Amino acid sequence: MKIRWATAVATVLLVAIVSGAAVRAVELPGSSTRKIAEFRLKGSVTEAPPPDLFLFGLDADRPQSLHDLLERLRKARQDPEVVAVVLTLDEPDMGWAQMQELREALLKVRAADKDVYCHLESATTPQYLLATTANRLSIVPTGEILLMGLYSESPFLKGLLDKIRVQADFEHIGAYKGAAEPLTREAPSPELQQQIDWLLDDYYAQIVETIAKARGLEPERVKELIDQGPFTAEQALAARLVDAVEYRDEFVKAVETKYRAARIVRNYGGKKGPELDLSNPFAVFKILGDLMKGPQEAEKPVIALVYVEGMIIPGRSEDDLFGIRSAGSTTIRTALENVRKDDKVKAVVLRVDSPGGSALASEIIWHAARLCGRQKPLVVSMGNVAASGGYYVSVGADTIFADPGTLTGSIGVVGGKLVTKGLWDWAGVNFHETKRGRNADLFNSNRRWDDRERAVIRRMMEEIYAVFTNHVKEGRQGKLTEDMDRIAGGRVYTGRQAKSKGLVDRIGGLADAIKFAADRANVSEYEIRVVPRPKNFLDLFMRSLGAEEDDVVRLTGTRWPITAPAMQALAPMLAAAEPARVRAVVRTLMRLDLLCREGVLAVMPAELMIAPPRR
Repeated sequence: MKIRWATAVATVLLVAIVSGAAVRAVELPGSSTRKIAEFRLKGSVTEAPPPDLFLFGLDADRPQSLHDLLERLRKARQDPEVVAVVLTLDEPDMGWAQMQELREALLKVRAADKDVYCHLESATTPQYLLATTANRLSIVPTGEILLMGLYSESPFLKGLLDKIRVQADFEHIGAYKGAAEPLTREAPSPELQQQIDWLLDDYYAQIVETIAKARGLEPERVKELIDQGPFTAEQALAARLVDAVEYRDEFVKAVETKYRAARIVRNYGGKKGPELDLSNPFAVFKILGDLMKGPQEAEKPVIALVYVEGMIIPGRSEDDLFGIRSAGSTTIRTALENVRKDDKVKAVVLRVDSPGGSALASEIIWHAARLCGRQKPLVVSMGNVAASGGYYVSVGADTIFADPGTLTGSIGVVGGKLVTKGLWDWAGVNFHETKRGRNADLFNSNRRWDDRERAVIRRMMEEIYAVFTNHVKEGRQGKLTEDMDRIAGGRVYTGRQAKSKGLVDRIGGLADAIKFAADRANVSEYEIRVVPRPKNFLDLFMRSLGAEEDDVVRLTGTRWPITAPAMQALAPMLAAAEPARVRAVVRTLMRLDLLCREGVLAVMPAELMIAPPRR
């Protein structure tokens, strides 16, 4: 281990000395203290903060976390030197709920008597909805607004399984719990199609309402425009979807002309690397020491922010080669136990952005959340999706926040197995069977269940479903507006549909949930701490050398088989060309892996992509 430490220190020293990214000049103040705060949204908007990789010059291009963006916008709103905000959209990749939370934050900036300006090159519907928060919205002459309504896709893999002679044998509890349909059907069942229809109806209504209010148009006119889209820059101007058609330099000049004495602050509130004095040969040791000493003791009361992001799995949280996170029950349980026992932590916000997953792992997280909520205020904030297992883990809290576009509900379970005998017969492989015990071969992959075996499986699933629904009844006691049978059964809702049924308490975002938790804890001055803390460069580097650490987030998941060299080589290309479709297929394969390993899942009915396709 001494050799490893020597290697680690030497590498850190070398990178810090030769990397320009580790050196930043002290910013000199301009002639005026008035500022125009610029926010550039580029790439993925994540939930949990990504690893801190500034030593490799990667931090500037790393994904931006939603919480970080909200905090920076709050800072701009409250900063008396900031007179306006400039929003630049560089093809950000964000979910509907994230977009809505950023909209609310920008509208609060405007409510503080600070103008918001936005310049577009092109925009999809969610990006355009975010841009409509601006007082002045412009677009380049050759730009386009891809306002065309809604389009949804869900991958169905039965044809693929047929080609390789594999059968999917699954059961589900609840008529609307169609999580196995992508494996057993080539198109959605009537129940699943009904769910897709009512979700798209509400999303469509939200789009129309948002644009009508932001652009001063009648709702019927907005519907007409949607049916006429997409729009060139001049067409968008004529339709009053934008305020001006101009190049970027003209846009910047217009802002600078209005605020002559102000200076534009690029990446306002963004994280900067450490200052390194190259005249001091020992300065790098201070940076190394800062990296190694870990989080400092909080001086103020703490509101803990714990993330449940991605597919819920047993064990530790992971990241895979497509950047898709999974929420490990061990990691999250430990985090909740730590904040429950920490006297500095006065309240906890559980941020859930998950389609569900393992019923076992969901139960473990629910129990940990419930114990935590008994000792201090626990508030759930739902992100883009908090359905099935994602809803399961949420009902341990007294108060649940959701955005209007959050996907939630899906109270139900699914279970089954893959029958692979046809594949092995085709390959010329035969497996000889011998057993002791009537049900020893219950999950045998050589044949479908018979009636007796299927009854055994359904009894097990019905018991898990009963546990799930009892948690909901207990957690939402006196709040549900309809009988459980009419609300559950696998039905999925938008956030505002869920509120009307009593499945969530309030419509609001992460910032609203944090403030509510602080009020419940009777604290006005506090700091927010992400638990477990985001990994930095040294954490990840030492892990690569074999160091062990609790709650470490693995950079390359190996729990399911997409780690073949060909897949690793294709991953960046596929992720760049068809990011939404790739994520949908990968998450579907993750469900398949979980189903094969666990048998019973609390997971969304299908992987649903809702948005116009990109060009």
